[in-house]
Amino acid sequence: MNPGITYRDAGVDLDAARRHTTNIAAMVAGGTGGFAGLVEMPKMRDPLLVSATDGVGTKIALAQKLGRLDGLGQDLVAMCVNDLACTGATPLFFLDYMAVGRLDPEIAGQIVASIAAACAAVGCALVGGETAEHPGVVAPDHLDLAGFAVGVVERDEVLGAHRVREGDLIVGIPSSGLHSNGFSLVRALVDSGALAPDPDLLLEPTRLYPNDVARLRDAGVDLHAASHITGGGFPENLPRVIPEGLRPVVDPTTWERTAAIAAVLDTGQVPDEDAWSTFNMGIGMCLILPRDAAAIATGAIAGARAIGHVEAGDGGLRLG
Repeated sequence: MNPGITYRDAGVDLDAARRHTTNIAAMVAGGTGGFAGLVEMPKMRDPLLVSATDGVGTKIALAQKLGRLDGLGQDLVAMCVNDLACTGATPLFFLDYMAVGRLDPEIAGQIVASIAAACAAVGCALVGGETAEHPGVVAPDHLDLAGFAVGVVERDEVLGAHRVREGDLIVGIPSSGLHSNGFSLVRALVDSGALAPDPDLLLEPTRLYPNDVARLRDAGVDLHAASHITGGGFPENLPRVIPEGLRPVVDPTTWERTAAIAAVLDTGQVPDEDAWSTFNMGIGMCLILPRDAAAIATGAIAGARAIGHVEAGDGGLRLG
């Protein structure tokens, strides 16, 4: 009698999937037994829901090469909730998607634990997610991560270019390293031998900024806009929150680059223009606010400092 072909023969290990579900059940708000996550809306005057989605990108490949995966969950959460914070939104809930070639419950559990810890740090519920085993599509030792976050903000408190005025100051909040951008370039430097493969230096998880923005909101600071410095660096991200007829001016001498940024640039292999358009250069979030509020912001957030201002003009970012 022909025994046929089982799902395990096809490359999918349902036993591993069940072990993974059991391992992460306590990390998910409400458990993992249902089909969808439920979250209670806070009582607000005129709420707007805000959504963001992102991934970790090729940082995953370097993390696998260096054997350090436990920070990837924070990277995933940060890349989404930091974008929410740029609108002034409070994160409500998060969902993740993990695609693997072959499921290793221990490795997957480490990543989900990191996701759960990062969500807890910003008061965001991890309501569920999906771990998918894709034999024949994804290489056995490869994985990819994506995330989706939803937050809420009062309509009349939404941050953005509509609030920004000429003369506003730009306050920069330090990054925790390279965050999750530019890792195809970082990997090329490591593979060429130009950059030491130091996991502590290169894989530091992305800093979470929602609590910093909330601290200023709760203190009554008149925050006008915020810009998450991710892919595209300062030149692409900061002008996105500046209205027509104005431009941001940033003085690079006002802050110290992180050790990771310094290590990358000290290779002498990255042209200055590429560095600015690829990396955060040591600043992960920029806040734009009135001059009389800058001292409150820099006093309330560790490491924050005035790094520039908004002036009349067009043409994008000016370094000076």
